[in-house]
Amino acid sequence: MSTVSVLTDSCASIPEEMLNGLNIQTVAYYIHRGQEVLRDLVTIQREEFLRWLMTARCLPTTASPGPGDYFEAYHHLAERGAREIISIHMTSVGSGAYQAASVAKSMLAEQMPEVRIEVIDTRSVSLCQGWMVIEAARAALAGARLDEITSRVRAMIPITRMIQTADTLKYLYMGGRIGKAQQMIGSLLNIKPLIGMADGVIVPLGRAHSRSQAYQMMADMVGDAVGAGRARIAYVHAGAQREVEKLREMVEGRVTVVESFLAELSPALAVHTGPGTAGLCFYPIK
Repeated sequence: MSTVSVLTDSCASIPEEMLNGLNIQTVAYYIHRGQEVLRDLVTIQREEFLRWLMTARCLPTTASPGPGDYFEAYHHLAERGAREIISIHMTSVGSGAYQAASVAKSMLAEQMPEVRIEVIDTRSVSLCQGWMVIEAARAALAGARLDEITSRVRAMIPITRMIQTADTLKYLYMGGRIGKAQQMIGSLLNIKPLIGMADGVIVPLGRAHSRSQAYQMMADMVGDAVGAGRARIAYVHAGAQREVEKLREMVEGRVTVVESFLAELSPALAVHTGPGTAGLCFYPIK
């Protein structure tokens, strides 16, 4: 019986069956589309949103859940008997989720001081954040206590990596999430950019002349990082399952993978990556 509850937000993009199977609780991001206020993966789903995004003339904006949203989630878990909660969030450089969750932790402490909460800034996003959530949930189900789970998650932060490509960086640029990849704008006609994340910020990793070349470069990067070891890999995409399956074949011909799965980005992330994005989030294991 798990003694620790695991909570994250919708941008972790963890497949629904894994959320349910591992008893992971999520809080939805907000998407503001004109006068509409949508809740990520609650009032708007992936396929519907991507169809609309491909025709959009201007991007919607996204916002992290507020302290009240996280307080409500913590309070709900506490009412169900949780006395230890680990709350795992995307990089605080690109989102206010970590700060909002930290405020909510203080709010709950005033009402229910017996409930202990650890709030984690993963310095990452997408299924890099998601892998940390998954491993935390598995440890919780195995009976690990909060301190042990927190240590495991923190140990994953420096070794969990994201690599992705798309036909354009337009969406990241328009959404203000371009980070240090700004330098690639203006020189990407017929170029497939490769980007990653370092210490919470989007960074350029290279450029290719075709998707096939981009996937080979990504496989080489994973191979260099994993070496003769093994890896867990989540292949992520935004309406590009066939493409990410090609990437999977290349990568798994290069490295030993002990666990992998496909996942589609949540709408709140697809706003910034754009349709057609394909990539992976991985970490090496002994």
